[in-house]
Amino acid sequence: QVQLQESGPGLVKPSETLSLTCSVSGGSITTSNYYWTWIRQPPGKGLEWIGQITYAGSTNYSPSLKSRTSISRDTSKNQFTLQLSSVTPEDTAMYYCARGGIANEYNYWGQGTQVTVSS
Repeated sequence: QVQLQESGPGLVKPSETLSLTCSVSGGSITTSNYYWTWIRQPPGKGLEWIGQITYAGSTNYSPSLKSRTSISRDTSKNQFTLQLSSVTPEDTAMYYCARGGIANEYNYWGQGTQVTVSS
């Protein structure tokens, strides 16, 4: 059973960089054909796809967030990390990590972590 767990600060100040880590157990992040993804949900809004790092280590980002987003991984720890720079209150959201498949299915999700951007 694959399990994902987000961790990171719950409060970030405007203009700073948000950094979250997703720890994965029960499966390797280098297993073929899986895409390790960050998704967020602002209060009162729908889910927003942020970006992903593939099993091979390549990355894809949402065009609207690409200039501020970086996703990396540590295969020795079986973790992947989101960094979102120059945050504003509009980046306040519940942030989730998830495992995506080749058919864009997301069968495994972390429980989510609330991030608030406020001074």
